Amino acid sequence: MKAVFRSLTIFNYRLWFTGALVSNIGTWMQRTAQDWIVLTKLTNHDASAVGITMALQFGPQLLLMPLSGLIADRVNRRKLLMVTQIVMAALGLGLGIIVLMNVATLWEVYLFAFALGITAAIDAPVRQTFISELVTEKSIPNAVALNSASFNGARLIGPAAAGLLIAAIGSGWVFIINAATFAATLAALRLMRKDELQASPRAGRQRGQIRAGWKYVGSRPDIVVVLVMVFLVGTFGFNFPIFTSTMAVQFHQGANGFGILSSIMAIGSVLGALLAARRERPRIRILVLASTGFGLATLTAALMPSYWSFAAVLVVVGLSSLTMMTSANAYVQTTTKPAMRGRVMALYMAIFAGGTPIGAPLVGWVANVAGPRWALGVAAASGLIAAAVAVGWMVVARHLRLHVKSGDGFKLGVTFDAQRPKFKKPVIRDELATQEIAIQRG
Repeated sequence: MKAVFRSLTIFNYRLWFTGALVSNIGTWMQRTAQDWIVLTKLTNHDASAVGITMALQFGPQLLLMPLSGLIADRVNRRKLLMVTQIVMAALGLGLGIIVLMNVATLWEVYLFAFALGITAAIDAPVRQTFISELVTEKSIPNAVALNSASFNGARLIGPAAAGLLIAAIGSGWVFIINAATFAATLAALRLMRKDELQASPRAGRQRGQIRAGWKYVGSRPDIVVVLVMVFLVGTFGFNFPIFTSTMAVQFHQGANGFGILSSIMAIGSVLGALLAARRERPRIRILVLASTGFGLATLTAALMPSYWSFAAVLVVVGLSSLTMMTSANAYVQTTTKPAMRGRVMALYMAIFAGGTPIGAPLVGWVANVAGPRWALGVAAASGLIAAAVAVGWMVVARHLRLHVKSGDGFKLGVTFDAQRPKFKKPVIRDELATQEIAIQRG
């Protein structure tokens, strides 16, 4: 257990983790309330409207990606995070006020979602790369995994609390409470020990810096494969508000039942994050296994006959999805040059969240036309196709081979290596005669 929580021994990271946990609970409460009022109050159970709301909230990350990544590499990240937290708190407060006044319309919710998306587009790459200033380079994978545990641990509390509050006092107060939770992150940022922050190289002002980030990614086929996997699953698979809200309606559940589904899925997500925190470094083969598991789990969920059997499978969906995304995030961060990290992570976040404007309305349309079970089928296909893409690359570029050993006992294993000499390290052999070439950091 000590290895799992080792980043929490660092004062600044411990502050950040605590503040983020409180703020993330509020974020999940707002997401639940926002999706619920769009589905049940502002429309007549229109899943496409939920998809459009998600698209407006995540689409700006795709549009602003070149700028936001460069900002993350240039500015004082701690100070910029303070600004983005204040803006997001103000947006939550504004949305809460118009909902409490009973004057909110669908178009106004769309506008608030879009404004929040613009702010989050600036916040996301800065937030991701700020981790490298809180911990040592060696601890980045652990810190990334614990961040995911915080975010998904908040999902255990946030949606269920939102469901209860919506039923008890209404959606408007949920938005107000979310606005108040940003004070925790602001306090954490304010109280950090500046002299203990890890020095991070800043990109200077010169021409072609955005293009340089693209060229760097293009020179790293392993990162390109990871980004393709993230695009497929992030676009067509990670539309959980649509899946859980429409399945809750199909099982004749109210807001409370909807919130419980999100919280149950978070159990698996937290488990996935904690398992990822134990690993010293992420590997692409873990991504393949997690992506395959996600595809099979969502396919199983689509076939469940009752509310509680569906909820039980969501634990596996949460575990596999979080394992995949945490491993992808940590892999990209730890194998990218520090001076390029902001631009590369902006591209990562743009591909992960920016695919939502394509996938969410499409998946919402499938849920409307064919039913939510078919929408889950789309998610299952995305996971299995993403795994196939990675395996195909490993066969072609890394000479992945399946081999069977006979003799004293039956052994099944794989052999692969990398065709990138400038990153090559000594080959390590294990009991399955597996060969793996590590990617040299920086």
